[in-house]
Amino acid sequence: MPTNLPPDYFKAEEQFRKAITNQEKIAWLEEMLAIMPKHKGTDHLKSDLRRKISRLKTADTQKKGRPGRQVSAFHIDKEGAGQVVVLGPANTGKSALVAALTNAKLEVAPYPFSTWGPTPGMMQFENVQIQLIDTPPLEGEFIEPELFNLIRIADMALLIVDLQADPIGQIEATLALLEEHRIIPQHLQREHEGGLRMKYMPVLGVVNKCDDDAMDKDFEALCELMEGDECPLIPISVTAERHFERLKKAIYDTLGLMRVYSHPPGKEPNFESPFVLKVGSTVEDFAGKVHQDFLVNLKSAKVWGSGAFDGQMVSRDYVLREGDVVELRTDR
Repeated sequence: MPTNLPPDYFKAEEQFRKAITNQEKIAWLEEMLAIMPKHKGTDHLKSDLRRKISRLKTADTQKKGRPGRQVSAFHIDKEGAGQVVVLGPANTGKSALVAALTNAKLEVAPYPFSTWGPTPGMMQFENVQIQLIDTPPLEGEFIEPELFNLIRIADMALLIVDLQADPIGQIEATLALLEEHRIIPQHLQREHEGGLRMKYMPVLGVVNKCDDDAMDKDFEALCELMEGDECPLIPISVTAERHFERLKKAIYDTLGLMRVYSHPPGKEPNFESPFVLKVGSTVEDFAGKVHQDFLVNLKSAKVWGSGAFDGQMVSRDYVLREGDVVELRTDR
């Protein structure tokens, strides 16, 4: 059966072949899996890609375990439902935001360049954990080259700017610097298609220091000035903790995630611990997330949710939705 792979798959495959680090290779292999059509013709290819990912992860683990080998401070293992790098110029409130949203212990200072290396923390959005990484400022005479490797393998970026300090100039300068290193926001992809080793990633603009209702008017004026730019902007105030829940929801949506809940036969569904999948995932994807045995031996599935009547029998390629409850049954 033909695989019928789309053009985006071959672009990702080309990036994989050019990748240098194991983390980059793993990221591109996972991208190829996400792009690949889900039908029987791709089963063998999917298995092959999963084996490659497994071998690369094993190789990375073995490298870390070798005595005397120094691991870069910019190598941060992915945890949670997604990895989000927090970027921007100095003194825009990056560290303060990550400290406020996560459990990370960060130095927050009123002077610039207090952050010298990346620091991860876990942000809780309802019942989902998302990893945020504070980073050194994207400005100045020297920027550690490894910072751009960290950005390239992340799932998305938050671009933090200061509403009261030329936010348009900050956005333009940061995006230009990223472009120099072949990192392009997805909303600008059509302008850069075909570029050499380009990394296209979701970018969410976060406008800090919207401290009160009066500042909200300044934010509205900023949005009018940027009309036509598809990069979404979220107003926040770190000091006043304004619009934090709106920002968390925007991060979750930008990552393209959804929650699906397991319904073990004869038991109640577990709504406290969701399985977090990419939007567009199928019952087959969910089965593999639960356990490989379910993926191999899946016999049938029932779904409760907005797209099905309660307990509807569905096929392996049934596309799930946010909040669906799934009961899996196997041959064993």
